[in-house]
Amino acid sequence: MISPNRDARPAGMPVDHLVLHYTGMRSAAAAIERLCDPAAKVSAHYVVDEAGGLHALVPERDRAWHAGISFWRGARGLNDRSIGIEIVNPGHEWGYVPFPPQQVAAVIELCLGILGRHPIPPRNVVGHSDIAPDRKQDPGELFPWPQLAAAGIGLWSAAAGAAGDDLAADLAAIGYDVALDRAAVVAAFQRRFRPERVDGVADAGTRARAAAIRALFGAH
Repeated sequence: MISPNRDARPAGMPVDHLVLHYTGMRSAAAAIERLCDPAAKVSAHYVVDEAGGLHALVPERDRAWHAGISFWRGARGLNDRSIGIEIVNPGHEWGYVPFPPQQVAAVIELCLGILGRHPIPPRNVVGHSDIAPDRKQDPGELFPWPQLAAAGIGLWSAAAGAAGDDLAADLAAIGYDVALDRAAVVAAFQRRFRPERVDGVADAGTRARAAAIRALFGAH
């Protein structure tokens, strides 16, 4: 099934971001129906269901409407330059659950294919909450980012040394829009890089992890 919710990318725009979402709906069928409903005005390039089934809804050459108001590393309106993957999960509203192994394996395979087709640097593999921290929580703190990084998709580090002196500067250097609500941005960072604590509080552990992630991103 091809979604009608798509249009052309701006001329000459590179595809240099990969955005991962969860569907936040009760079932894969409900999510796909909504992503293909012209009235909803939302879509994604792919949906990966709980069993690992792949549903291609928008050709990669086209712009899917998945990111909305968004920002990462100075770029805004990331629909223009990204591939969007919706991963079926009820999300925080309907009973957030871990992502099944077969689903994660399918996401990894899909991502590797996308990265082989487009010049997407590891630092531009992001979650929806990274690029819209004041609006979104997906794919959430249960998503296995370390497993994806081990497969060559995105970046991850559990390292943490001394707490940084300027958390806002560290978060901005990683890519976050620090002009947004501070607690929301800190929570988004924690959800991605310190999932054991997602409270929006800039404690010493969070500041130390942010400094370590900034160094990692600077190396890639």
